[in-house]
Amino acid sequence: MKNIWFLALLLAVFVNIQAQELRPYTLGTAGDQSVAVTKTAVVDALNAQGLKVVGTYDNVHADAAIVVFTAEELLRSVQQVGELRGLAATLRVAITKEGGKSVVSYTTPEYWGTAYFRDNYSKVKSNYDALAKKLVNAMSAIGDYNGKAFGSEKGLDAKKLKSYRYMFGMPKFDDVVELGEFASHQAAVDHIDAAVKNGVSGLTQVYKVAIPNTDLVVYGFGMIDADGEKNFMPKIDIGDHKHTAFLPYELLVNGKEVVMLHGRYRIALSFPDLTMGTFTKIMSTPGYIEDTLKKVVE
Repeated sequence: MKNIWFLALLLAVFVNIQAQELRPYTLGTAGDQSVAVTKTAVVDALNAQGLKVVGTYDNVHADAAIVVFTAEELLRSVQQVGELRGLAATLRVAITKEGGKSVVSYTTPEYWGTAYFRDNYSKVKSNYDALAKKLVNAMSAIGDYNGKAFGSEKGLDAKKLKSYRYMFGMPKFDDVVELGEFASHQAAVDHIDAAVKNGVSGLTQVYKVAIPNTDLVVYGFGMIDADGEKNFMPKIDIGDHKHTAFLPYELLVNGKEVVMLHGRYRIALSFPDLTMGTFTKIMSTPGYIEDTLKKVVE
């Protein structure tokens, strides 16, 4: 009888682990201070945990700001697996005014790590676990920690995230858009840096992170013209808590190639509960993002 109960307990634990649902964002904390003051507190709290802030962005609307950071845990993970995982070199914290409060949220490390590393996530899970604890500490230093994950009502399990696509026929993680190819890795980086320095219509660089000992460099850009974030975000960011940390959008220099995640993957992964009706309202957005980011390689 004891053996039966023991096996039943093991089965219950196994089912619980298998059924764990992940969501793209996590609520950190909320307070009465302004978005600007809260952003400063976020930067200080991240830095205190050894998480390196690489850029901030507040173009979305007047009551929101985004802080982008990298960490040794992220860089080690990218170095270990490489290639397209360079896109995982950063995570984002958002501050959004909601209901009179400055709500701090962040991209859930396990969700994005599982989606990007896929079958290799087990190799870097310990890095992500350590990073998640630092984020909790950072949020707790600002105010009362919430910890509730959001962004999908039912969530997605790890198996689905590893092969995620919005629906049959839609792109997956590795169905990237090739923006350009150069004679060498350095030529690609130099070209993008020169384009940014000279100014690119509709774009502003939020961050650049070169992953040490690799030929991977990830850039984050804000899309600031009339067809950019101020146009398409209100159409899709319609949930109870805002998905502000969806931004900014990345491109990756992978060796000699410059690539980006397909908009129909990156947007769907960030807004997995979008209905097809809502998606049709932004049918032109994936193409707009591609055309806009391509300007830095032309």
